[in-house]
Amino acid sequence: MTILLGPSSKTNPPSTEKSLPLVPLRNLIPFPSVEMQLIFGRQRSTSALVQAFKKDRLILVVGQKDSQTENPDLDDIYPVGVIARIEHVLQTENTFHAIIRGLSRARIRELVEAPDYTTAKVQEVETDQTDKKEISIRSENLVKTLKKAFSLGKSFDLPVMMKLSGGVGAAELSDQVAFSLDLKPIQKQEILKTIKLTRRLRLVSEYLHQEIKVMELERRIESKTQAKFDKGMKRAVLQERKKVIEKELTSLGVKNKDDGELGRLAKKIKNSPMPLSAKKKAKSELKRLASMPPMAPEASYIRTWLDLIIDMPWGKKSPNNVSLSRAARILNDDHYGIKDAKERILEYLAVMKLKSQKTKKNKKTKEDQTGANILCFIGPPGVGKTSIGRSVAKALGREFARVSLGGIRDEAEIRGHRRTYVGAMPGRIIQGIKDAGTINPVFMLDEIDKVGNDFRGDPSSALLEALDPEQNSEFSDHYLELPFDLSQVFFIVTGNVISSIPPALRDRLEIIRFPGYTQQEKYEIARRHLIQKQLSVNGLTPQNLEIDNAALKKIVESYTREAGVRELERTIATLCRKTAKKMVSKKIKGVKISSKNLSSLLGPAKFSSQIKGKKDEVAVSTGLAWTQAGGDILFIEVTLMDGKGQLYLTGKLGSVMKESCRAAISYVRSQAKAFGIKANFHKTDIHIHVPEGAVPKDGPSAGVAITTALVSAFTGKSVKKDVGMTGEITLRGHVLEIGGVKEKVIAAHRAGLKTIILPRDNKKNLGDVPAYVKKDLKFIFADKVDSVIKTALN
Repeated sequence: MTILLGPSSKTNPPSTEKSLPLVPLRNLIPFPSVEMQLIFGRQRSTSALVQAFKKDRLILVVGQKDSQTENPDLDDIYPVGVIARIEHVLQTENTFHAIIRGLSRARIRELVEAPDYTTAKVQEVETDQTDKKEISIRSENLVKTLKKAFSLGKSFDLPVMMKLSGGVGAAELSDQVAFSLDLKPIQKQEILKTIKLTRRLRLVSEYLHQEIKVMELERRIESKTQAKFDKGMKRAVLQERKKVIEKELTSLGVKNKDDGELGRLAKKIKNSPMPLSAKKKAKSELKRLASMPPMAPEASYIRTWLDLIIDMPWGKKSPNNVSLSRAARILNDDHYGIKDAKERILEYLAVMKLKSQKTKKNKKTKEDQTGANILCFIGPPGVGKTSIGRSVAKALGREFARVSLGGIRDEAEIRGHRRTYVGAMPGRIIQGIKDAGTINPVFMLDEIDKVGNDFRGDPSSALLEALDPEQNSEFSDHYLELPFDLSQVFFIVTGNVISSIPPALRDRLEIIRFPGYTQQEKYEIARRHLIQKQLSVNGLTPQNLEIDNAALKKIVESYTREAGVRELERTIATLCRKTAKKMVSKKIKGVKISSKNLSSLLGPAKFSSQIKGKKDEVAVSTGLAWTQAGGDILFIEVTLMDGKGQLYLTGKLGSVMKESCRAAISYVRSQAKAFGIKANFHKTDIHIHVPEGAVPKDGPSAGVAITTALVSAFTGKSVKKDVGMTGEITLRGHVLEIGGVKEKVIAAHRAGLKTIILPRDNKKNLGDVPAYVKKDLKFIFADKVDSVIKTALN
């Protein structure tokens, strides 16, 4: 390290206008009267430094707008800089270190580019110090504020601070303080370019006050943190001393009367009706808790676990004095229809009552009371599967717990997390039992068909132990780590589709199907339940809104088409809201709705009879279908064209339905003479289409409808519009049994069909169809396709 040049003894005050070598500064704004240490790395800046030092030691330093710009021009630097004197220069290898002192502000007029460095033509800027009194007041306030900031820890060079405290000019004071502030370059540049001294002092004071507020906040935070730490240390030391004292007192035979939190936990464990094995485990964990420091991470985990097992309803249950007549009355009052589900629930209650009586008489063990099947309600949305669970709990006088399983993929949702994990929790079943407060609630597991699985495990497999009557008396939850008796829980599971429930789980369930409601049942449900419910929800009374029977039937028939009653309830809610609006805006007492003014509130009818206006057509047959939302009808259309014997299938058909189409064509071709068909199949293209092409369709039950449409197309005979049919066919022309008869028949009745063709083997299923539906329909049972064709074609 060598000193290039020493300090100068001359002082040459700058003139008003000058041409000076330019040095742009990155991330630094210079100020007059301030001494700065700079490092010069860029070649042009180094050349400017050397040239200035050789001449008169005067140089222009100015802030650079973008620090990434390597060779800035006039647009890349701020218009106001500082004329500075070079005090010392030190060269180390290829880098120059310089100490410079600011002299005055200068405004840049022009830049002149030389080969080695840039020269700036500048004009000095004089500070406006006209208002002497205000300058004096603001200077004194700034000095006081500066001392306060220094006392709070604001960093200043000690010589500079002593100089400022001793007294300097107002201009130098503002520049020195501005340079030391922790501000962005653009904020410091704003102070630098401010000519009026009173405004400059105000800006510097404001920024200094902001820094003081930040320092005070940091000091308060630090003080609180230290106090909290000291408090924790004090607590730990005192508790440790307390343990030693209690140990010594115990050795002397003195009992501690003040048990504290651990004592309260010990009393709760002692008074809890939990099994002996659970008490032993709880006492062991309490002992561990007492031996570890209170701030230990595991202490909170153990305390949370102890709170859970103490709050679990060990042995607490609702009474089993069941009245079948009361239960039947509650179920009938709360739900209209669904007779099979009600009957099975009453059977369950009857068995429960008999077992309870037998236990009291013979003093049998707990195993004699359990082992009941798990009920599984399967049906389309909105048919009352979840709500009937609440009615069961009400009928039994038990607590009701419900868990929705839709979309869960983590096995820990059922079995809980291990306690070693951060944020560990018990599974949903244990949590539900805890919230219910008894060991025998009615526990509903909703949407069991929508449980998924991934890398975190298979929740449906974890449900096997909980729902198996032979195993659930000792259900194991990973968080609880104790066997818990679920054998007295009345489990009810619900779902929309049974096919997506794993076979092993399905085997443990007793399936009760909830078919879609008929129009008459929907009418009764709306009249008995939905209207009163929506009146209450919308703040109305029966005097405010009256819906006559004809209007209600029209709502059911023409404004909703679903298996359940959710859309029907929403439609009634719409009428209630429109009534409330009329009452408020027109100040009327109520509205009466009839079939005549219904359309003015709900708009034109959304649905009509699906065969209304249709005529007997050739090559169009009516099939019956089953969907997750209930039964429906679909039309099968066939078109014949000259071609090469190709088959076209459209309507988003599934693979099974496509196979039914091919089987139907093969059968028709094999029986062409019997049907009187004279077409040349090798020169005829066949196009089979099922309308509503955006809706996926699959299954074998449309076989007879496809065959009928094909025979009609080839023979030219029309298909009767009011005949609906369903059934799978074979290549020998046999009609096979299908499922979903009740839903399909109800859909046919709703659509306005008059004759239904069913496989002969499905005759037994008509017992499930309501009598008033069967009364309006004519049923024909077929075991061969020939009889279907004779009935369906004109």
